[in-house]
Amino acid sequence: MIDISIIVVTWNCKRYVEECLTSLSNGLEDFATEIIVIDNASTDGTREMIQNQFPNVRFIETGINLGFARGNNVGMRLALGRYVCLINPDVNVPSDCVPKMYEFMERHTDVGLLGPKMLGTRGEARRSGMRFPSVWNAFLRAVALDSLFKGTGLFGGWLMSDFDFNTTRDIDILNGWFWMARREALDKVGFLDERFFMYGEDLDWSKRYHLAGWRVVFFADAGALHYGGASSANSPVRFYIEMQRANLQYWEKHHGRLSYPFFWLALSLNHVTRTVGYSLLYVAKRSLRYEALFKMKRSLACIRWLMTPESAENRS
Repeated sequence: MIDISIIVVTWNCKRYVEECLTSLSNGLEDFATEIIVIDNASTDGTREMIQNQFPNVRFIETGINLGFARGNNVGMRLALGRYVCLINPDVNVPSDCVPKMYEFMERHTDVGLLGPKMLGTRGEARRSGMRFPSVWNAFLRAVALDSLFKGTGLFGGWLMSDFDFNTTRDIDILNGWFWMARREALDKVGFLDERFFMYGEDLDWSKRYHLAGWRVVFFADAGALHYGGASSANSPVRFYIEMQRANLQYWEKHHGRLSYPFFWLALSLNHVTRTVGYSLLYVAKRSLRYEALFKMKRSLACIRWLMTPESAENRS
């Protein structure tokens, strides 16, 4: 029997996935492990690199960009492990990370989904979880109260600005950069919802684990380096719009139509305030003009999308 199945979905991030697979070459000697790479039609030589350097990795080419959820589901349908790890390609996994997570899951049989500490390039702990979306949390984010009043539970908001991610705790949502799922829980909860092309599947999957009675835990005693944005960096504005679409999809699925207009309004307010703020920054700080202009255009693109019939479908 396979102890751990590791699934990596990649799209045009050869350098990152090479580092990821190299890091996974150490620390798993005591476990029966399989590594499955799902390639979403990369054109950067990813296939040749994996075939030459990692012959023991099972490499699956989809031929098209299936997105995060569908790509991982392809891998999970093939996986045989008692535990299934979904790991982003831009993650460097220290040798003790997966073993520590495995041992924690073995000791805590009520935990269905586990996520390690996300480390930045300087070794700092980064945010890797969230609270469930709510109209209040979306409003806090829109007017930046969660940034102005960090450290307070009332204003900690969606992004948990009141938590330092250095303590193991049960959590609402584990972000989808690195998950370890228990097979028994996975069989009950089901695979990722493929209606989420990119983003939002972590909100939905975590919610479904909670609804099925499983604990979702942030595990601070194991950490991995996450570079962040390896694939989304190829098209940042597009993926930012995808984030808005995913948030609204999640809201419609788990909260329904009645409160949809209020959540939509909070998301729209978020981008209006940021457009104004970045415009002022562009005028006031010459040294930050390039960054401010990009972020202003990004928020404007999101506002334009939020005004389309697609996002307005359940607004009235």
